Amino acid sequence: MLSGSDLKQANLSGTDFGSTDLREAEMTSANLERAKLERASLAGAIADEADFTKIEGYRTDFSHVSAKGASFRGAELQRAIFADAELTGASFVKAEAGRATFSGADLGANDFSFANLARADFSGTDIIGPLDFTSAYMFLTRIEGTDLSGAKGLVQSQVDLACGNDATRLPAGLTKPKSWPCGAD
Repeated sequence: MLSGSDLKQANLSGTDFGSTDLREAEMTSANLERAKLERASLAGAIADEADFTKIEGYRTDFSHVSAKGASFRGAELQRAIFADAELTGASFVKAEAGRATFSGADLGANDFSFANLARADFSGTDIIGPLDFTSAYMFLTRIEGTDLSGAKGLVQSQVDLACGNDATRLPAGLTKPKSWPCGAD
């Protein structure tokens, strides 16, 4: 039970926080590289500029977290919840974020290059700057109603695998498929 703890600039590299309550903790610029955060809750935490590189974060709750400029490079984030999180400038390069939920999150200047975003949910995100999807795997990624018009690195084959709708906006040169691969769940 570490909710509300002051962990600013702490070196927590490799620490096992599995199933730990870190809600509303102050983690600005903390080093959590290779930490274990499976099923932990960081809901409402302040983790701006924190280093989550290569963490194990299966089913971790990052809802309402502020992680502006944070690094999630190479992180294991399957089924992680980033709902209503502030993630502008965060890097998800090579992250495993299958089935992660980003709905309602603030995104902009994020790098999802080479990330696994299979079945991740970006519907309802607030995108205030370009996202980089270079070589990201987007099998059945939920992009319904999402404005991706400023996205970089997005190619037609990724769009064709994703799940969008009439309200989905794509970059110039890309077209919506005649039939998106998924219906309503």
